[in-house]
Amino acid sequence: MSNMKLTAAPASEGSSLFANLRHKMPKDTGIFVVMLVIALTFEIAGWYVRDQSFLLNTNRLVLIVLQVAIIGIIAVGVTQVIITTGIDLSSGSVIALAAVVAASLAQTSDSLSPMFPALVNLPAVIPICAGIGVGLLCGLTNGFLVTRTGIPPFIATLGMMVSARGLAQYYTQGNPISFLSDSFTAIGQGAMPVIIFFVIAAVFHIALKHTRYGKYVYAIGGNMTSAKVSGINVNKYLVIVYTIAGALSGLAGWCWRRASAAASRVWGCPTSWTRLPPR
Repeated sequence: MSNMKLTAAPASEGSSLFANLRHKMPKDTGIFVVMLVIALTFEIAGWYVRDQSFLLNTNRLVLIVLQVAIIGIIAVGVTQVIITTGIDLSSGSVIALAAVVAASLAQTSDSLSPMFPALVNLPAVIPICAGIGVGLLCGLTNGFLVTRTGIPPFIATLGMMVSARGLAQYYTQGNPISFLSDSFTAIGQGAMPVIIFFVIAAVFHIALKHTRYGKYVYAIGGNMTSAKVSGINVNKYLVIVYTIAGALSGLAGWCWRRASAAASRVWGCPTSWTRLPPR
């Protein structure tokens, strides 16, 4: 029997070029291509239906950037929770609770029925710190429930989501809190939420990439049992992660009311499920 040589058919030049190009491009390039196609589709639809640009509308772009910045502040904290294989569903409700507590301490003497008549016209830093403190306390509670009681993160933070929303309702009796001081509202105006987001994102990028804290967080998410055997205090770092997520939600609660003259218990409702990781 004669020997037969089997040779693969040479790939076409076009397919080879495409394969090389795809190999050199980052893995997430496809996501950006899809986003670009969606944006161009809405741009064409905007000119066709409304006879105006969808992308090059200044007011719309500013609104989108501000909304993304506030969600981004929350996501920086929740991302760290997700890295540890946990989840935090309470951030939307924590926003509402932190916002109404902060606003109640930022009322002026012009209010006909201030929540705390003896604490009107306070410096803006006090209500801001109070709001962040409320978020921090909620996050600390989440961390305690997850680490000390063994309740799964989904259930623990779901309970906090309901509890924080109920506390906000009870605290305000269902009424918006208005007549806020100019200094309190002015700090959150303009591009301040965007600046805060970039600063926070940069700080935690460095922390997760170049510090012991980041290495431990990734180690816990990779294999919690191995992390414990390696000597990492897993419970300590889980509490820290959930506390950071809560504090950033409290900060987002202050940024949320940047363009509003009153704080409401219903704030943060759309954000409770927007940071769930894809399955």
